[in-house]
Amino acid sequence: MRKALLATTLSLSVVSLFAQSPEPAPNRQPAPSGARRETAAAPDNEERAERADGPRQGDEKRDVRPPADAKDKISTTQHTVTIGGQTISYTARAGTMIMRDEEGKPRASFFFTSYTKDGADPSRRPVTYTFNGGPGSSSVWLHMGAFGPKRVVYSDDEGHAAKPPYRTVDNEGSILDVTDLVFIDPVTTGYSRAIPFADAGKFHGVDADIQSVGEFIRLWTTRYSRWSSPKFLAGESYGTTRAAGLSGWLGQQGFYLNGIVLISSILNFETASFDSGNDLAYELFLPTYTAIAWYHKRLGADLQNGTLEHAVAESEQFALGEYTHALMQGDRLTDQDRRDVTAKLARLTGLSPAYIEQANLRVKIDRFDKELMRAQRRTVGRLDGRFIGVDKDAAGESSEYDPSYAAIFGEYTAVVNDYVRRELKFDSDLPYEILTGKVRPWNYDRAQNRYVDVAETLRGAMAQNPFMKVFVANGYYDLATPFAATRYTFARMQLDPDLRKNVSMDYFETGHMVYIDRKAQARLKKDVDEFIRANANVQ
Repeated sequence: MRKALLATTLSLSVVSLFAQSPEPAPNRQPAPSGARRETAAAPDNEERAERADGPRQGDEKRDVRPPADAKDKISTTQHTVTIGGQTISYTARAGTMIMRDEEGKPRASFFFTSYTKDGADPSRRPVTYTFNGGPGSSSVWLHMGAFGPKRVVYSDDEGHAAKPPYRTVDNEGSILDVTDLVFIDPVTTGYSRAIPFADAGKFHGVDADIQSVGEFIRLWTTRYSRWSSPKFLAGESYGTTRAAGLSGWLGQQGFYLNGIVLISSILNFETASFDSGNDLAYELFLPTYTAIAWYHKRLGADLQNGTLEHAVAESEQFALGEYTHALMQGDRLTDQDRRDVTAKLARLTGLSPAYIEQANLRVKIDRFDKELMRAQRRTVGRLDGRFIGVDKDAAGESSEYDPSYAAIFGEYTAVVNDYVRRELKFDSDLPYEILTGKVRPWNYDRAQNRYVDVAETLRGAMAQNPFMKVFVANGYYDLATPFAATRYTFARMQLDPDLRKNVSMDYFETGHMVYIDRKAQARLKKDVDEFIRANANVQ
């Protein structure tokens, strides 16, 4: 990928793990063939009347709940796609499914898009339930970038948007050849909405989100007779937090999974929290700083002339050893040891010793993004450190926007809005919420006075269901969910030795969305194909 020079600014008012810093402190934690219409129900009038930016004035005093006989609105279309030389005929369903409480009252309208291979035996055909994160993200990134039968078209610079207007092509990296797919938009994302809308906050929290998405998965599985199918989850970013939580919640319902795919994982939020008194994030982000500095040729010749893998391995060894020891010493660190650690940090980050000394040996994400190429009046991306941006001035402490997010946001937004209407024949006047801050504040009640950690939930689910496997994909240039933090988390899960072999990982020379690079997407597809085939357990 050539370096991108993006002068377009992007508002950072959308606060999320995906688009901004994870914000994982105890009370503010995290945070890319033709169709033929067969059936499509009429739009729900109440749904069309809802405003996307919140209840209208007076909504709190009037009942905006639709009648108890509110119905699903689902469009069904037929398509074909060629993957790996194989032509696959499949049925697409795009629409909203009404979620109800035990008394039958509607609670939410869940939007989903599913793709099922025609003529396949449901008892042998795997199904993968897929979602992104945020919190506040729709499933558009994995849907239109990674696994769906259509994908966005990039420019010759891998991962960069083409010039508008944007378009889609058949996705040679789709996994529809090995598994049916269900892309899920949690409440307030995509076209999903709470009923009544004023109740949306009831869905915006760690446990409430897991329960509502789990209920949707259970209902979809029941409605479409897939209880006997091999079942998988695939989540990205905060979606990996959700997936780990679901492994426990679904298991408690007797819904056992064959496997989970985690892309750009964050399970323990302490690993991404630059809080006073928590030095862990500084240690675990360091190898990613090294990777990005290596990519932009900011390291010394001894590291720069070697491979990326060599540079990050040396950085991780230092981070978990001498650097950890130094930070734990605090003010007891001797002057000589402080000078030695400062020099080594400068060597591994491409930053000046003076800057590292001024930062007390602790460089946060936003400072690194601004400082690495300050002399060139450039910034680097947070979701993907290969991307370059330009701020109004070079004197600030943090970037005005994330150039790696700006590079894809407009394209994915345009493409999904066109695709859902034009090819999937689903109509709605609601805005399709790509990545929204309307889920804030996000409820972290389970983590009051501590950090969210669903790694223990995943460990427990693996212990109770030892046949469940986990595959983890990591991007070297990802500053949202750094790979060293993921390695640290899994190493400390205290998995029984017999279960450790159930976890596999791969590493990509990409950022948060590993699939925006065509070569990386091809390898990701190969990894996931093999993972699903190996663990579907069908003869």
